[in-house]
Amino acid sequence: MTNPLIPRLISAVPAPMLFLDRGGLIEAANPAAEALLGGWIRGRNHVAALRQPALLALIEATYAGGRGGEARFVQTGQSGQAVFRVTVTVIGDGGAEGVLLHFEDVTHLREAEEMRRDFVANVSHELRTPLTAILGFIETLRGPAKGDTAAQDRFLAIMEDEARRMNRIVSDLLSLSRVEGQERMRPDDPVALDDLLRSVAAALKPQAAENGNALAIEGADNPVMVRGDKDQLQQVVLNLAENALKYGGTGKTVTLRLSEGEETGSLKGAVARIEVIDQGEGIDPVHLPRLTERFYRVDTHRSRAMGGTGLGLAIVKHIVNRHRGRLKITSVKGEGSTFAVTLPKG
Repeated sequence: MTNPLIPRLISAVPAPMLFLDRGGLIEAANPAAEALLGGWIRGRNHVAALRQPALLALIEATYAGGRGGEARFVQTGQSGQAVFRVTVTVIGDGGAEGVLLHFEDVTHLREAEEMRRDFVANVSHELRTPLTAILGFIETLRGPAKGDTAAQDRFLAIMEDEARRMNRIVSDLLSLSRVEGQERMRPDDPVALDDLLRSVAAALKPQAAENGNALAIEGADNPVMVRGDKDQLQQVVLNLAENALKYGGTGKTVTLRLSEGEETGSLKGAVARIEVIDQGEGIDPVHLPRLTERFYRVDTHRSRAMGGTGLGLAIVKHIVNRHRGRLKITSVKGEGSTFAVTLPKG
């Protein structure tokens, strides 16, 4: 052993670390490194343990008199792929003592980058479709339909719908960005959920009548108070109720139910629960885990035709998270769906 302090020092580090001696053998490995690479690596040549060309090339360059540097190490397991940034540092003068490897898990950074790329791609797609339609109609209005009043009126109506759709997308994106920015700060204002449900029902009464639906309120006869942001909680109920009216089927009843109770686990203590219940065709269980993803739709064509942006449930999820609550979605094919929001009262 070159220096007996080295294994003691790297054992105190929570991230995986290896020490390679002058000959490239793994002379010391902390518990995190053994968990990552296996306990068999001690005393083995680093080439057999690491086996990734970019990292091996950096180690060899360090032994040859380099100053070290950084390389990527990818580990594939049953739970997926983990990505590490490996910092290679020479110990001693020109590698006289050995080489130290420090592994930093950067999987979350890669996942965040992938999410950003997907988000940009989705936004671009959502905005490109109406923009393409509008540009096409403008070209038609300037050409073949230039003197056709009836066609002009029809095309202008479609262009207005597409412009309004883009406006809804931008508005929802701004709402989502604002909510995500506030998510760590739990609001603390008193909010009367019974009043909130009645307010939402009154606002949606014309839409319900137009669709031939009925709106029912249950459990709002007595005050139910929580700590929160009234406008955001109203947006939650409004989004869920609007979805229920859109997809719950014509002539059916949408129920807004308010209740109180006690919870265990992460929401231990007194809670208030808001349930939005429809009697629609239900949702296939395969879709339920992904419903709150941005731009995820069960039926893309139908959602767009009804003016949906694919962001409503993502906004709901982040608002509920900000209030330290829980969103649960249950559905039975042919019987309807229930969107339940549980909020702590304390």
